[in-house]
Amino acid sequence: MGDFIAYLDTSEVLPGRLEELKTAMAKLAEFVEENEPRIISYSVHFAEDGSEMSVLHFHKDVESLKFHMDVAGAKFPPIAPLIRMKSIEIFGHPSEEVLAQSKAKAKLLGSATVIVRELHAGFARFGRD
Repeated sequence: MGDFIAYLDTSEVLPGRLEELKTAMAKLAEFVEENEPRIISYSVHFAEDGSEMSVLHFHKDVESLKFHMDVAGAKFPPIAPLIRMKSIEIFGHPSEEVLAQSKAKAKLLGSATVIVRELHAGFARFGRD
């Protein structure tokens, strides 16, 4: 799998903020699609009852994740009043800089724990025919 990185953050949606958050996240997803050509996938998911949001993205390598944090990072502060981030999970091997960026994001958006899950075994078929 090489340098492949998967990133998942999970947040509590603050009461009364769901519709505003959905609008903000649709705009953020559009921004990421337009400005981050190396990202493989970026998706926003809500619990059925709207109480929780998860954002999942996949990167070919750690440089793509760093670029995401650099480019989209300015878009995170306006989301802070809408959520309380609970966790960030990074699947793969992030650089120290990406880990520091993730910890700063966790602090900005709530009291999230940052967890790194190192690859033990497996494969990816992204980009294969």
